[in-house]
Amino acid sequence: MPEPRFLLFASDATLAVLAGAGLLVIALWAALAERRRVRRARIDAVGWMPWNALFLTALFGGVSLVSLGVRGWLAG
Repeated sequence: MPEPRFLLFASDATLAVLAGAGLLVIALWAALAERRRVRRARIDAVGWMPWNALFLTALFGGVSLVSLGVRGWLAG
């Protein structure tokens, strides 16, 4: 699969922002999954996925990459 044309000449800042946005989407998905797990109908149906840890890891990485990318955009 060829690389999309807009990514071919993208700056490092743009790639960081895109990766950070992807991580923020994963963080949102993990937060929604954790909310669904907490509000489950059967309290005995315990899940095994660490949604809070996934959320915090993705959120930290996403915010870091987006902030560094925006800083790179502003620096020129």
